[in-house]
Amino acid sequence: MLLSSRTPRVAALLAAGASLALVAAAAPAEPLGIGDRLFPHLGNPGYDVTDYDISFTYGGDNKKPLDAVTRINARATAPLDRINLDFSHGTVRSVTVNGARAQYVTKGEDLVVTPAAAVTPGQPLKIAVQHTSDPRPGKKEIGWLRTKDGLAMANQADAAHRVFPSNDHPSDKAYFTFRVTAPKGYTAVANGLPVAKNALPAAKKRQGGATQWVYRTAHPMATELAQVSIGRSAVLHQDGPDGLPVRDVVPAKDVKALKPWLKKTPGQIAWMEGKVGDYPFENYGLLIAHASTGFELETQTLSLFERDLFTRSEYPKWYVESIMVHELAHQWFGNSVSPRSWSDLWLNEGHATWYESLYAEEQADRPMVQRMRAAYRASDAMRADGGPPAAPKKPTSDGKISIFRPVVYDGSALVLYALRQEIGADAFQRLERTWTATHRDSTATTADFVKLASQLAGRDLSGFFDAWLYGKKTPPMPGHPDWKTDPVSKP
Repeated sequence: MLLSSRTPRVAALLAAGASLALVAAAAPAEPLGIGDRLFPHLGNPGYDVTDYDISFTYGGDNKKPLDAVTRINARATAPLDRINLDFSHGTVRSVTVNGARAQYVTKGEDLVVTPAAAVTPGQPLKIAVQHTSDPRPGKKEIGWLRTKDGLAMANQADAAHRVFPSNDHPSDKAYFTFRVTAPKGYTAVANGLPVAKNALPAAKKRQGGATQWVYRTAHPMATELAQVSIGRSAVLHQDGPDGLPVRDVVPAKDVKALKPWLKKTPGQIAWMEGKVGDYPFENYGLLIAHASTGFELETQTLSLFERDLFTRSEYPKWYVESIMVHELAHQWFGNSVSPRSWSDLWLNEGHATWYESLYAEEQADRPMVQRMRAAYRASDAMRADGGPPAAPKKPTSDGKISIFRPVVYDGSALVLYALRQEIGADAFQRLERTWTATHRDSTATTADFVKLASQLAGRDLSGFFDAWLYGKKTPPMPGHPDWKTDPVSKP
């Protein structure tokens, strides 16, 4: 995700469950979680989701709930008498577990299910929930994003369970199939590739006056990265490096204006591959939505962008392109290699900001050292506001998206700059390539990154990382002893 505070960023070059519960059947139903430091009530132990199959029926009015069915395949890893699913902002109509009707109640943001028979370790677990999926906005979180002509998803950090029942935590990645039915005149697109139905093109199956589109991911995905777009859209296709399918989804009336920007993507993918290795997924593209969000979002294989980013004249060309690269870089950092916990967020946003800045340096003569020096000056203030990069402060009452503070953007890219200064450019590039290859299609932690960096550097870097990732004050910058931080104003 890249939060938009665009006018200051241009001037300053600064970036600004399915959960199975280990509980006794007699115990009262309650929300549960895996104890994530930032989101303690997300997810639950005792299971592993392998895939989701989610059906949505859209009637043409983005202010009305969609009929939906979510099917979850999982494997139990412990005895389970009760199953907690992360789900809110919808109405549940029925639940089955392994084909049998199950009782259920809602508690907090959980759907608590009691199956007809207890589940034993190693047993396959098949859950089906008939429900509505409500696009009407809540108080603070998003989920469905209402666009001028339909809907899109914006599930980061923890809003996927506002859209469908799930284990809404990035530590449990799974494969997804989306089946979307919409009226004539609408186009539905989702993560992954279209699945042929009845030999008709674009995975379409006629259902009366409506059309059903079916898409499936070829790689596991975190729930926060799910994307379904329904609108009066044009879908454009081009080839990326080595024939990689590039699919863009834009408002139909804006095709001519947006095409010059879309043509930049294949070259940007090739640039990223030159830095960190082969693109990790089956396709890529931009979803440009006619909506005001305040952010761009790296939904897997189909990054979400505001239309205004490309149509407003005050944004310089180099700036827009670097933001495109920010979300593209997330396909490696955050999507393919996902954070094990939300405290590992700096690995996502720090790397995306790093490559955003490096692209601007190489393609638009915007020296990274200037941006990093500015970030260094502000670093103590960023840490005071948001916590150290790998120990961010908890969300505020303004909503869970508030974890995306400046310290996870430029403050975390500054850590990578210091690391490159410390170990050298060649070792740093080996680290980047090895990191994305080693943890592809998986999750990883800050400790994993520190361990790999130490191995490739040939020395223990734990002291270096402890200071840079967990210190309240910014350490001296290697190679730049003259750099100073600005005084932090007391509240």
